[in-house]
Amino acid sequence: MYKVMQRLVPQVATFRPDAARWPWQLVLINEDTVNAHVMAGGKITFYTGLIRKLKLTDDEIAAVMGHEMAHALREHSREKMSQSAAGDLAVSIGGALLGLGSGATQMASMGKQLALDLPFSRSMESEADLYGLELAARAGYDPRAAVTLWQKMAQLGGGGGPAFMSTHPASADRIAALQASVPRVMPLYEAARVQR
Repeated sequence: MYKVMQRLVPQVATFRPDAARWPWQLVLINEDTVNAHVMAGGKITFYTGLIRKLKLTDDEIAAVMGHEMAHALREHSREKMSQSAAGDLAVSIGGALLGLGSGATQMASMGKQLALDLPFSRSMESEADLYGLELAARAGYDPRAAVTLWQKMAQLGGGGGPAFMSTHPASADRIAALQASVPRVMPLYEAARVQR
C-alpha cells in the first residue's frame, strides 16, 4: 500500500505543482468496510475490507488511491460544501420571500438535492475516476485495473440502485467511461514501465 502511494505522489505535480509538497499520508483502518476516502491536503484513508474482500492487486489499489488523490487535487470537498451551502441559502431565502411553510421548504430542499447536489457529486466522482486513471498510469500502474476494480465492485453490489438517487455513477456507466479512457492513458503507462 505505502509503496503504491510513494509511486503516485510524485505524479500529482502534473495536475497541481503545489500538491507535490502536501503532507500526503496513508491511514489504514482494519475494518471490513469496503471504502476509501481522502481529506483536503492529502490524508487518504483505506479500509482493509476493500483490499481483502475484493482481493485487490497493486494496480487496482493504485486505481482507488489515484481516484482519492484526484478528489484532493480537484478540491472536491470544498466545491461540494460551497455548492451545497449556496443552494441551501437560496432555498431558505426563496422560501422566506415566497412565504412558504416548513413543509414546502423541505420539499424544495429535496428537489435541490435531486436536481443539483446528487448530479454534482456524480460529476465529481466521474472526474476523479479519470484523473485517478491518469495518475496511476503515470506511476506505471496498469490503467486497465480501474475497469477490473469496478467490475469487482459491481459484483460485490457497489453502485446499485437508481443512478439519479446516488452520489456515485452507476457501475456500468463508470466501467464504460473508464474503458473508453484507457486507450488515452496507455502511452503514459507504457512510458512509465520503460522508465522503471
